[in-house]
Amino acid sequence: MLFVCYPKCGTCRKARKYLDDHGIPYEERMIKEDPPTEKELRKWQSLSGLPVKKFFNTSGQLYREMNLREKLKNMSDDEMFRLLATDGMLVKRPVLVQKDRVLVGFKEEEYETLK
Repeated sequence: MLFVCYPKCGTCRKARKYLDDHGIPYEERMIKEDPPTEKELRKWQSLSGLPVKKFFNTSGQLYREMNLREKLKNMSDDEMFRLLATDGMLVKRPVLVQKDRVLVGFKEEEYETLK
C-alpha cells in the first residue's frame, strides 16, 4: 500500500499514526518532492470512485492563491487532471493507494476497513 503524504500536514500525521498504531504496512511517498503524475491521478480517481474535483486540496494556500474555487467550475476533467499534476500541493492528502481502491483524506471509519 502506498501512503502519499506531506509531513507538515496534520491530517497526514493522524493517518500515519493510525496506520502505525494498527500495524498496517505502507510505503511512504512525499507529495511535494514526488508529486503524482497525471496518469497516476487518473488511475487513482477511477479507483476512488470520487469526482476529480475531490482530489483538490481546497484548504491549501496554492488553491486559494490560484482562485481555483471559481476556475474549477469551468474546467473539464482533463484540464483538472493536468492542473493537479503540476504541483503536489494542489492534491488533497493523504492519498492511500491500494491495489483495488484509493482513499483520499483521512476518515478513521474508512481506515478501519484496511487489511
